[in-house]
Amino acid sequence: MRRLFDEELADLDSSFTEMGMLVSQTIQKAVQSFVDHDREGARKILENDHQINEREAAIEKKTLEMIALYQPVTTDLREIVTILKAVSVLERMGDQARNIANSTIRVKGTKHIASVEQELGEMGEMVATMVSEVMDYYVKNDALGAEAIADKNSVLTQSAAKVRTDSVNGMKEDAELVDSAADYLVIAGYLKRIGDYTTDIAEWIVYKRTGKIIELNPGYNFFI
Repeated sequence: MRRLFDEELADLDSSFTEMGMLVSQTIQKAVQSFVDHDREGARKILENDHQINEREAAIEKKTLEMIALYQPVTTDLREIVTILKAVSVLERMGDQARNIANSTIRVKGTKHIASVEQELGEMGEMVATMVSEVMDYYVKNDALGAEAIADKNSVLTQSAAKVRTDSVNGMKEDAELVDSAADYLVIAGYLKRIGDYTTDIAEWIVYKRTGKIIELNPGYNFFI
């Protein structure tokens, strides 16, 4: 029974990690499509969105089955609960990538601010890296590394604030930039939300490792 449980838990771990990598790649592609004004690339992201949703449903189902069948305790239970909670966070990250793709398709502005688009591209790279890193911390069971994600999220908050400032200034200087600048603000908000989600996963990693519930995300809103 123990051997079978360990094998199923290893498969569950692998599925969860693979989903995390898929989400990271999707975020990166979504932002690149927006920066490149690539509507076709954005449509492909929307077409493949079901893959993330299906993986989330399958993993959630498996965790509940394992809890019911094996009735795990202590560290085993914490690991399964961590996956159960964190997989829904990954799915919400995928939703934000889908939102970015939708924004790319419906964008109205014909005039753009190259510097802001570069900042958004850098934010996209940053959040994709944060997702990859937090999944790596999960695999390594690294609570300290997971907690460090909060520092990177603070940097992301600063980047989002700069996008806001530069976008607003662009609107003030040129009325033709209003549509594009409004899109920039929306995309920055999506990316900041993904950053917040990485800290949510980091909190569950700390729980998995230590059994302690901590708060890494102060809920700072860069629009304030």
